[in-house]
Amino acid sequence: MAGDVTVGVVVLTQGTRPGDLERGIRSVLAQQGVILDVVCVGNGWQPTGLPVGVRSLGLPTNLGIPAGRNRGVSLVTGEYLFFLDDDASIPDPHFLIEAIGKMRADPKIGLLQPRVEDPAGIESPRRWIPRIRKGEATSPGRVFSVWEGAVLLPRSVFDATGGWAEPFFYAHEGIELAWRVWDLGLVAWYAGDLVANHPVILPTRHADYYRLNARNRVWLARRNLPVPLVPLYVASWTAIQVLRWAPNNRLALRAWFGGWREGWSHDPGQRRRLRAHTVWRMTWAGRPPII
Repeated sequence: MAGDVTVGVVVLTQGTRPGDLERGIRSVLAQQGVILDVVCVGNGWQPTGLPVGVRSLGLPTNLGIPAGRNRGVSLVTGEYLFFLDDDASIPDPHFLIEAIGKMRADPKIGLLQPRVEDPAGIESPRRWIPRIRKGEATSPGRVFSVWEGAVLLPRSVFDATGGWAEPFFYAHEGIELAWRVWDLGLVAWYAGDLVANHPVILPTRHADYYRLNARNRVWLARRNLPVPLVPLYVASWTAIQVLRWAPNNRLALRAWFGGWREGWSHDPGQRRRLRAHTVWRMTWAGRPPII
């Protein structure tokens, strides 16, 4: 397989972490056994000073994380697509070839997310394991959402899903992408034996974290679920947030409900309902799309 595997790589950045960006790009260029086509997308700025062989796409305004990734896809070629955020990196130069080997050995795998570890050895938060029953971080398995900072999938699968959910701007686009992979009759896979590096940073550093999380939960349901499941999914997550924050973080809950209302009152974009068979498969696999 070595030497005949082509990968289009989209690195997304706002230009605020030049050291991390360089580390991430260098980790991609160090990958062995693959032919790379790499673009660095600047969301609201023009990337400069990039290594030889890396193209630059500067977007005049920040279009959001999903839209920025989608713009990069249009500029790269390859049988596979790999998405890397500017604060992530790949420590093993054989990562891509090994990940692609897993996908070729099991054609049912339509999307792959590696295990995420802090490069300084800080204990990784459990949220980086994308499943309800977390288990061991090193244990692989089927999942129904992904951490979006390092994601690999065949380009044909990406195209069939419709790409990243551009209206979301930030948060939960990895859930929709995983759901749509399942809707193609495939599975999203957590590869606990492969590693990406990312520093442990609180997601609440984003000013709109609570609002966008709530809005996009509602939009996720409205865009993808059969009508009877929409209120069930939103209600279950509403209950979770109330239980989580009502006792000691009422300001967060207030911001969250502001986004919740926005999710119902604003257009979420194109609706693409999951098939009944997909809902059954997800339920049989342990994650009915109401939680």
